[in-house]
Amino acid sequence: MDTGAYLARIGYEGELAPTAETLRRLQAAHLLSVPFENLSIHTGEPVVLDDAALFDKIVVRRRGGFCYELNGLFAALLRALGFKVEMLSAAVMGQAGEFGPEFDHMALLVTLRERWLVDVGFGDSFIEPLLLDERAEQVQGTRAYRVDEDGDSLVLMQRAGGGEWSAQYRFGLKPHVYADYVEMCRYHQTSPESHFTRQRVCTRRTAEGRVTISQMRLITTSGEDRVELELRGEEEYAWALREHFRIVIPGR
Repeated sequence: MDTGAYLARIGYEGELAPTAETLRRLQAAHLLSVPFENLSIHTGEPVVLDDAALFDKIVVRRRGGFCYELNGLFAALLRALGFKVEMLSAAVMGQAGEFGPEFDHMALLVTLRERWLVDVGFGDSFIEPLLLDERAEQVQGTRAYRVDEDGDSLVLMQRAGGGEWSAQYRFGLKPHVYADYVEMCRYHQTSPESHFTRQRVCTRRTAEGRVTISQMRLITTSGEDRVELELRGEEEYAWALREHFRIVIPGR
């Protein structure tokens, strides 16, 4: 692991001691720099769950990825910096109000003096790590998060702007390795039932809000302001990827 190259990729120049503050700053920097995107699925590029392959994609080629890729490689970086990290299986809450299958999502557990839930691969979610064993709400900006107990599992809850609480995903604390996620990773790359095969998405947090390309719409938010631009064809789509994410897809 070339930690220097990875840290440069996310624009991080702070302390590297394995502390809660370092962890907080690393997650925030990652979310500002590396997009959540599923473009490989739509260009026929296989997603390989391997540290070397992911490093080449995310750091060398300056791409993003989805949860298995982003959290998988971030776990490798944290370990290289001296953190104790474990990969967790999570089931995402679907639009029908039911949790999906196990290994639908990868989240991370980092153990310091406290235990932290870490996630750089869930799109528009918590910006800084959450205290895993805290049951009261944890406020971040206009949103609040809570970790609820659900039998032997835990559920990540979110509330935006003082609204109703909603579940984001349910997860356990058993540690896993890449091989455990291969089946669901393949499903999300190939199944017509997966939302990842149905539409292209590329999204990244910004200092003001978020920038997203969803299908052929470029969406930027800044505070309460939201602007949508319809992209007219693949040439404008490629321009938006370059302009907002510095991503160039060969042959596009």
